[in-house]
Amino acid sequence: MTTINDNPDPCLCGSGLTYAECCGYYHAGERKPPTAEALMRSRFSAYARRDVDYLLATWDADKRPATIDFSKETAQWQKLVIVGTKKGGAQDSKGIVEFKAYYAQDGENYFMHEISRFVKSGYYWLYLDGVIKAAGKVSVTSDSGKNAPCPCGSGKKFKRCCGR
Repeated sequence: MTTINDNPDPCLCGSGLTYAECCGYYHAGERKPPTAEALMRSRFSAYARRDVDYLLATWDADKRPATIDFSKETAQWQKLVIVGTKKGGAQDSKGIVEFKAYYAQDGENYFMHEISRFVKSGYYWLYLDGVIKAAGKVSVTSDSGKNAPCPCGSGKKFKRCCGR
């Protein structure tokens, strides 16, 4: 039987580590994310895995919804790109993480650009809320094509990144 920490797949959070070496520890409750960015990455990974328990547990109680319903969710989350952070370090009590999340749905590729706020409660980071700055379809113009650099900023060709 495979456990979370035996999973050799790359972690969806974009850390470059395997799921077992990265968000698997957080999702299994073996470790707590030490920074707001680490919590953001683990929440993205949890969202992609539809891990309702982890998402609710890492949401500030004053802002947390009663439940999360993934029954109609059709998006396949592909990757997370951290645009920037403000505070949110191990010694901070508040933090902001700006990110772009990419997903496929109904044969099309989309992105969501959000700025999320985090608070530290005791020793643990919690998601407070977020503001979506932009969202839409990832498009390739005739000028750029599938061999052009991906507009997400990954440094890869579009066909090897968001164009998959």
